[in-house]
Amino acid sequence: MKIILIVAVMLSHSFGESIKSKYVETSLKIISKSLTDSTAYNRLGYMCDTFGPRLSGSKNLENAINWILKEMESDGFENVRGEKVAVPTWIRGKESATLLSPFKKELSMLGLGGSIATPRGGLKAEVIVVNDWDELESRSNEVPGKIVLFNAPFTSYGETVAYRYSGASAAAKHGAVASLIRSIGPWSMNTPHTGVMAYRDDVQKIPHAALTMEDAMMLSRIHDRNDKIIVKLDMNARMVADRWSHNVLGEIKGSIYPDEVVVVGGHIDSWDVGQGAQDDGGGCIASWEAVRLIQELGLKPKRTIRCVLWTNEENGGKGNKGYRDM
Repeated sequence: MKIILIVAVMLSHSFGESIKSKYVETSLKIISKSLTDSTAYNRLGYMCDTFGPRLSGSKNLENAINWILKEMESDGFENVRGEKVAVPTWIRGKESATLLSPFKKELSMLGLGGSIATPRGGLKAEVIVVNDWDELESRSNEVPGKIVLFNAPFTSYGETVAYRYSGASAAAKHGAVASLIRSIGPWSMNTPHTGVMAYRDDVQKIPHAALTMEDAMMLSRIHDRNDKIIVKLDMNARMVADRWSHNVLGEIKGSIYPDEVVVVGGHIDSWDVGQGAQDDGGGCIASWEAVRLIQELGLKPKRTIRCVLWTNEENGGKGNKGYRDM
């Protein structure tokens, strides 16, 4: 058995080395070309500066998609098309959070994607600060009629983001009138961080927003001194009917196995408070550029290489599901 395993490892290593030696020259051509060509950087700058934030359901997103389709055609891609996808549409509206007691201060905040609005004119309530789910449960008798602030320290995105995604329903289950979170991330420059959230069907919906790390920590210190905290929250967010968006597709046909497809891509939508250069404009442009460089260098891939830029990753995932089901 040991001999078989050793032989298998040796063959695997040998096969891997043969692939490396076979394609190293081609790989270096692509890398070298990418390092002397600013097309990708210029396109990313143009897209962000010309179309702005690309929230699902917005004209900005569809205008950016239409531009990409035209550019892909000019690059000589084949089967360039936009595949229609119905996407959820959330509109932020005006919003604010104001600390009223123990002193007055405008708090930097962002409503979380999918949140409902506050009642007209906003809501004013005392704030209870908890650090985790266990503390919320242990102090549940203090929650009714209050705003719950989850001041959860950042551990990892995958773990801490649960307070953003599920915090509203967890707080509402105990009678909270609204919920706030400490923005998810390891550091801050007084910058609130938005993202998607969701409600449970069996619990009343309440407004849900993010404060900056600095403000959340300040409120936690005040709370630990047993001083009463009063906050006014005013949010005008709303969901409207689904709107049409599009996944972007463009490809180079394979020369030998055209029906076997290698997919590269990213998500073209972004949140509404930034231009989405990093998340995920850069990923989209890099994927697109890789295919463009292969085309420009006259390389002939054996299999079809398809660039797919998915819509609606941020607040619904309808783009990737639409591509899966097409």
